[in-house]
Amino acid sequence: MKLSIPQSTISWQAAHCAVEAAIQEALQLGVRINVAVTDGSGNLMAFLRMPGAFPQSINIAIDKAHTAAGFGFATGDWMKVCGDNEAMKLGFAAQPGLIIFAGGLPIRSAGELIGGIGVSGASEEQDTICAQAGLAAIGADQS
Repeated sequence: MKLSIPQSTISWQAAHCAVEAAIQEALQLGVRINVAVTDGSGNLMAFLRMPGAFPQSINIAIDKAHTAAGFGFATGDWMKVCGDNEAMKLGFAAQPGLIIFAGGLPIRSAGELIGGIGVSGASEEQDTICAQAGLAAIGADQS
């Protein structure tokens, strides 16, 4: 029996690079965002808030990153995962800290889940574009 297994995680340097890249993309889009990166366990590794970004979106960005890291798929895919199962939709939506709308992406390196990035403060589409910019800046697999 094997007692432990090695597990990769995002580095603090990559986490910081990803949040900075997301902010740079937000500047290009003309929006103000909060952006968070977590490790694969959903623990916060990096966070940036643009001046003027909604303070209520701080926890949403963190929760998007946590959700994407914990489940390994984009937060915007939750309704597809639930399909027509109304009980699942209601049950997952009621879970504290679990986000079921777009803006959170898993961070993968060579297919291995190493973290999550979450963006909140703009539209779902703009949040996702900013999160994708974070992934691209660190050379992560694109979701």
